[in-house]
Amino acid sequence: MIAADTDVVVRLLMNDDRVQARKAAALFAGNDVLLSKTVLVETEWVLRFGYEIGRGEIHAALLAVLGMPRVNGEEPRQLAQALAWFRQGMDFADALHLASAVGAERFVTFDRKLVARSRELGGVPVEAA
Repeated sequence: MIAADTDVVVRLLMNDDRVQARKAAALFAGNDVLLSKTVLVETEWVLRFGYEIGRGEIHAALLAVLGMPRVNGEEPRQLAQALAWFRQGMDFADALHLASAVGAERFVTFDRKLVARSRELGGVPVEAA
């Protein structure tokens, strides 16, 4: 199994550099690939701010890459929960932080918007610090 960096995932998704996109596609086709949570958070950020892509397209792109036959996401249950919360409007990084806190007594933050949004979605109790 290989682990792919954000730039490889972005080239695969965006196909904006044909040489690198072909190499990325070959890597994904010829290997079992691990996508870490940190790579996925960075990929979402690059797509949102670097390419100015909207939430729906980003959600679809992340689902597509994670659904590839040889791709394994780190902690798939947490990723699935984070993607569901992202689809419902939560910031992807916040959603992944919260989904990764499974088993914790509570999640503490100074982010009041996260506190309010998390109450609507359920999960680990979130409280203001």
